Amino acid sequence: MRSHKLIFAGMIALFAIGIVVVGFEAIAQNKPESAASNQKFSTPAEGSVVRLSARSKPAPEAALKGAAPAAFEGAALRNSELQSQLDWSFGGKQQRGWYLYTPLVANLIGAESDGTASEFAVRLSLWQMQREVEATGVLDNGTWSQMISAFQSQRMKNKTCPTADQLVTAPVSDCYDPSRPEELRKIERQTFAAYKRLVAAASADSSLGLHVAADGQLAPNEKFLKIVSAYRSQEYQDQLRRQSPKSGRAGLAVNSPHSTGRALDLYVGGEPVDTKDENRALQTRTRVYRWLVKNAARFGFQPYFYEPWHWEYTGTK
Repeated sequence: MRSHKLIFAGMIALFAIGIVVVGFEAIAQNKPESAASNQKFSTPAEGSVVRLSARSKPAPEAALKGAAPAAFEGAALRNSELQSQLDWSFGGKQQRGWYLYTPLVANLIGAESDGTASEFAVRLSLWQMQREVEATGVLDNGTWSQMISAFQSQRMKNKTCPTADQLVTAPVSDCYDPSRPEELRKIERQTFAAYKRLVAAASADSSLGLHVAADGQLAPNEKFLKIVSAYRSQEYQDQLRRQSPKSGRAGLAVNSPHSTGRALDLYVGGEPVDTKDENRALQTRTRVYRWLVKNAARFGFQPYFYEPWHWEYTGTK
């Protein structure tokens, strides 16, 4: 008897925070709202997907941490499948799954867990409500398309090329390749200053385990967060594309943000700029990459979601 009361109390709590569960009996539209509390509800079927009403307001934080996550187990199960199975295309290349982008997605929706948890599904459903799409908590093709648009909208809009006096030369100590020639170590002035502030903050974070010099900057033997590539002229970009004709637009842009001097490729692990899935999977698991996802915006940098190493300076807001 007590277990029945708990189940009933849980259903009332879900209804109170505006969650509509698949499997609930339909409420007659011609009845007044005051009669809604008298309707009988059936418990959600195991593995079913919870849908938040697009007209509902987001539930209070306390309520979400209580009843809601358990009700999103079906959505979490579906996400665990789609994380590696969702078919989509980008930059002329067929893609499968969104597991490579889980840290970015979690940061965007404010989730603390990975893509297979109920808490992730709850946060995703609230994000879906804000985007005015069906709030299922499932990251399917429609929602993933919205995610990509959100990621891409954060990137730099101004593609103006810098003048010579707007560029500075990074010292070799800041470069992943210490033999990189001077003409390939140019960076837009404000971008370089922001990069140095970012590096100082990362160096001060002991959880990253970076090798740090006496001045608080990265030590010469530290590779993480060193600059792999910065300013690239259009002529140099065209040369790179001729050398890699099969790279596609996703891996090597025709009109690259690097021509602004405000895009940096930073070393985050693995092969520095290899777009193979296994390499990007390695990179997105490193502590340095995940730190950037959570902290880079504080210093004015936004990611290019497809390349874990690519960060663009858009300025702090």
